[in-house]
Amino acid sequence: MSLFMEEIKINDVIKILKKELAVGIMPIVSHLAENQRDPFVILISTLLSLRTKDEVTAVATDRLFALATTPAEMLRVPLQKIAKTIYPVGFYQVKARTIHWVCRDLIKRFNSKVPDELDELLSIKGVGRKTANLVVSLAYCKEGICVDTHVHRISNRLGYVKTKTPDETEFALRAKLPHKHWIIYNTIMVAFGRKTCKPISPLCSKCPVFKYCDRVGVGLSR
Repeated sequence: MSLFMEEIKINDVIKILKKELAVGIMPIVSHLAENQRDPFVILISTLLSLRTKDEVTAVATDRLFALATTPAEMLRVPLQKIAKTIYPVGFYQVKARTIHWVCRDLIKRFNSKVPDELDELLSIKGVGRKTANLVVSLAYCKEGICVDTHVHRISNRLGYVKTKTPDETEFALRAKLPHKHWIIYNTIMVAFGRKTCKPISPLCSKCPVFKYCDRVGVGLSR
């Protein structure tokens, strides 16, 4: 397929999936970004969301920010209290320590402000590419491509990229995905992945972009 045809294909797919995007299944961090574009909230909520269901992340975020709303305030909350507050998010003890590390670094190196540059965010201990890209795109409305398991799986399943890891997918998308789609791409693909394009036995019979999909790696479907 030519690059021109591939661009037409992805433009059509994203246009359709934007219309399909249901508020009820929008990722929690996207909800937060819509309601309040506070970079610190987005950063901490994203850290909490890793390997955790959205409904758990939402409650944990609310509880945590009822205790503290700035890096300095968060550091005054004992680690065990943070851990207890964010439970049952995945790896809650580790995440409590990560929150303290992040807050300490923000105060020491960034004057308590969450940086808006990808490389600066990645220099903070505990912040990976997924988290950094989400903060850049959702908190600051700057170009970033956040790749989680949904984005990685669906981008390959569509046949738009051919990669083995989420990091490879991010760089492949940076090379070919039109820039106008970068910020919204994660939100629509996560929602689509949860509702229709599931990891196992995707709902191909109900898929609104079925005709555009190469169905790479799809065996059993519904």
